[in-house]
Amino acid sequence: MKNRFDLNKMDLPGDVKKLSYEECDKFAAQIRKILIETVSHNGGHLSSNLGTVELTLSLHRIFDSPKDSFVWDVGHQAYTHKLLTGRADTFDTIRLKDGLSGFPRPDESEHDAFICGHSSISVSAALGIATAKKLNNDPHFTIAILGDGAFTGGECFEGMNNAGKSGTNLILVLNYNEMSISKNVGALSKYLSTLRTKESYHRTKDAVENVLDKTPIIGAPIKKVVRSSKNAFKDMLLHSTVFEYMGFKFVGPIDGHNMEELDDGFAAAKALQCPTVVLVETQKGHGYPPAEANPGGYHGVSAFELSNGNPDVVPTDSYSCVFGRRLTDLAYEHNNICAVTAAMKFGTGLQYFHKAFPDRFFDVGIAEQHAATFCAGLASSGMVPVFAVYSTFLQRSYDQLLHDIGILGLHIVLGVDRAGIVGEDGETHQGIFDVSFLTTVPNIKIYSPSCYRELEVCLDKAILEDKGVCAVRYPRGSDKTQREYIAPAVDFEYEQNGSRVLAVTYGRLYGELKKAQAQLEADGRKLDILKMVEIFPLSEKYAEIMRGYDKVFFFEESYRYGSIGEKYAAMGIPLELAAIDNYVPHGKVEELLDDVGLSAGKMLDRMTANFDENDKT
Repeated sequence: MKNRFDLNKMDLPGDVKKLSYEECDKFAAQIRKILIETVSHNGGHLSSNLGTVELTLSLHRIFDSPKDSFVWDVGHQAYTHKLLTGRADTFDTIRLKDGLSGFPRPDESEHDAFICGHSSISVSAALGIATAKKLNNDPHFTIAILGDGAFTGGECFEGMNNAGKSGTNLILVLNYNEMSISKNVGALSKYLSTLRTKESYHRTKDAVENVLDKTPIIGAPIKKVVRSSKNAFKDMLLHSTVFEYMGFKFVGPIDGHNMEELDDGFAAAKALQCPTVVLVETQKGHGYPPAEANPGGYHGVSAFELSNGNPDVVPTDSYSCVFGRRLTDLAYEHNNICAVTAAMKFGTGLQYFHKAFPDRFFDVGIAEQHAATFCAGLASSGMVPVFAVYSTFLQRSYDQLLHDIGILGLHIVLGVDRAGIVGEDGETHQGIFDVSFLTTVPNIKIYSPSCYRELEVCLDKAILEDKGVCAVRYPRGSDKTQREYIAPAVDFEYEQNGSRVLAVTYGRLYGELKKAQAQLEADGRKLDILKMVEIFPLSEKYAEIMRGYDKVFFFEESYRYGSIGEKYAAMGIPLELAAIDNYVPHGKVEELLDDVGLSAGKMLDRMTANFDENDKT
């Protein structure tokens, strides 16, 4: 038994079926140790994974992956699943460049049935997979594991509306922990809490067995499972839930840290052989006291010290917090300003606004579509809503921006957080597409400040002076420009040094370009710079400046197709565009900027080849 829990020597996931319950508890403790040590070094999603260790072990004991398909929603709770499915030896590379992804990836393992970095998609995807199995006469199961935070997303209900009547071997494991990233809100969260505690929902062994005695064919095997449970399955429910009205059987609530209850519950759901919801109650951050005490703070962390558990989460020295504090200051002076978030109060820096103006702060849950149209309703009645949202999640609101807001010219402000490359979260979270899709919204205005002070003046103008839809986009992390702004620009800044070569950029890349310029100057070469701040609509003034140069380099931390640089090139300006051509994998921001040719070093290499001796001072 000495090497019984050596993940690299075990035949996983099959060997978890051979463990006694006492061994399962010890194995779970070892997995938690691995999770804490790895995340403390690499950063990552800690609380969510600590809460799903026993749940994952039980799933792999009762089901047979990859024949049975697991769809994790959101995928940041799947670290234990990765450890159990052939990736233990490379787990220390998770979220590092060229290492394991922090989310499920079908191209990484056959045990990952679907990619899932955005919430609430699992039911739809799992139903598609389960339906394909049914059409191919495949009797295996499809299991969607979703948190109660993800359950607040509208797509989840769209999927359930179809799934309940599907007749497939689909099981939805609803992991209830009262948290998404922030504490869950809304009527659904209250309903799930009621299910967990309301006395009328707790059945005795005799009541459950009475139902099973009347259930043809499948009643007997489930009853056998119930009788074998020490807990007599008092928490098995078969009636009076919203899930049953949608066509599902219902099992739970189950203690998500009790292996016996979990095994019994999943075995019962499997025996039903029809769409079933299993409600599992877990504790986010379970097994690590700092994360138990602050599950939101430990949801997604940078590297931290194990001794004191000090995660670097949305520090005060960040664009997000500068945005949140400035918005709060403006709200003191203007009582029509409202702040809206989709379950990201702390991630977007809105905790300051919430504390100061709770009546004008709205957390709508993980529901970006609803958030956008809710803002439209506010704006139509004279309020000025500011929707703070990560670039990658704003993608989900595109139709609402076009239809519900844009047509009427309603004045809302988008605080587009995490714009550009975000780093270790990888393809599902890189904020490189917002420029491409936002510029298709007629009459929109887009700002991309390069420093904290510029962010503040852009936000002021967007809220107090502009009309219609305005977006202020800013990167993850802190201001790295290392430059004092006495009179920051709100439209553009044009630096003329007598060069025949012009470099154009905006946002965070301005800091990289200034580093490249300094190196050119050290080599005796001059470079003019046009820093855009109001990047859209296109400006004839910017175009006129660019037409005055022999060579124009345009550096853009955005997807090439639909980029600002591409649009100016379409106006007949002969520029050389350096932008992003594809999805960007995970790694440190500095590494990824270099990979896509947007680091100071890569800018310097690109420009140097276009200087000649006449360009030297």
